[in-house]
Amino acid sequence: MPILGLPPSLYPKYPAHFDIEKVIRPNILSLHPYRCARDDYSEGILLDANENAFGHSIPSSQSQSEDAVEKELEHTLNLDLHRYPSPTHDPIKARIAELRGLPGVEYIFLGVGSDEVIDLLMRVCVAPGEEKILTTPPTYGMYAVCAQVNDVGVVKVPLELSGENGEGGNSGRFSVRLEEVEQAIRADPSIKLVFFCSPGNPTGTLIPLSTIRALLEFAEFNGIVVVDEAYIDFAGENASAAALVKEYANLCVLQTLSKSFGLAAIRLGIAIAHPALIQILMNTKAPYNISTPTAMLALSALSPTALSSMRNKVSSAISQRRVLLSSLSEFKDLGAAIGTNDANFVVVPVLEKSGSGQPDSVRAQKVYKALAEEEGVVIRYRGNELGCEGCLRITVGTEEENRTVVAKLREVLAKL
Repeated sequence: MPILGLPPSLYPKYPAHFDIEKVIRPNILSLHPYRCARDDYSEGILLDANENAFGHSIPSSQSQSEDAVEKELEHTLNLDLHRYPSPTHDPIKARIAELRGLPGVEYIFLGVGSDEVIDLLMRVCVAPGEEKILTTPPTYGMYAVCAQVNDVGVVKVPLELSGENGEGGNSGRFSVRLEEVEQAIRADPSIKLVFFCSPGNPTGTLIPLSTIRALLEFAEFNGIVVVDEAYIDFAGENASAAALVKEYANLCVLQTLSKSFGLAAIRLGIAIAHPALIQILMNTKAPYNISTPTAMLALSALSPTALSSMRNKVSSAISQRRVLLSSLSEFKDLGAAIGTNDANFVVVPVLEKSGSGQPDSVRAQKVYKALAEEEGVVIRYRGNELGCEGCLRITVGTEEENRTVVAKLREVLAKL
């Protein structure tokens, strides 16, 4: 069954074993997407979408009303908020395509955060109650949440923890057990999606492109490899799997403006994939999923000046990551940071007070609560994650924030 809206010239050709029509659920392939008013025309006297032609009702800063908004909001209020937004946002996609070295907008999908894309991929690819996804814990928790919401099974192949060194001389590198992933796929043909988080959350570990490429070439898997790259800009040059999308039709790379761009509040996620999969996602999504204010902020964030600012701030975060790791390595009550520290956070185990050198999840949780409730320093307890016993996750802050968290952590550990 052909993919509605996809030109025949854009059908996948590589890898040879991959047939996208066998990956997508039949009801999705046959879906005739909702046609919204802005699919046809977006200029002129617009009386086609049952919008409120009289405009929004929020008082402006010039209004005499005591409810008048601040002057700073005037620009947002002038964005034709009474009109539905674009269903495609091609100008944003064009800037993302240029940033990531992709041929054009047909390789880009925009979602309400990466979470919408994760959920949508499961809905279009995995049959509820029948088929499964594969994850590699410890990993991002929303994969399992979305799977449960969609009545999708989860096969887990834990990451392997070795003793290799990461940045700052810290031990404990996590890596994908590729042979075990392939073995799981052979054993269970119902697996349709494989989720890799790279750099990983909570491990901060980057998955080598060679590992991703090997699974993409694995002829016994006619599914899609999803690489979640929320933290990719903190991992250095040439780390992203987005470069492989032009070659492999069975790859979907997730990115976001939440982390390196510092725009978590606007909820803009990105899927980078072959045009065939992008067309399927476009056919299935809600008609106007990205709001006009979000779109305007995203477009500004992708301007040359803003991109330069983003790179400078990423560089500052990486520098402060080194400082934070160095400071934490001096604590006798903390173990070496786990992972390779390729994201904007670090993860360290709290050790038993006895000096045994063993991680202590009970103590770690007490430290986490004391920092938040007594010292006003909020970090994250991750001790319940596989391979993260006794661990606390600390986001890399500003120089002042890092000094504060180190000082407060020292005080709390001395008491507990």
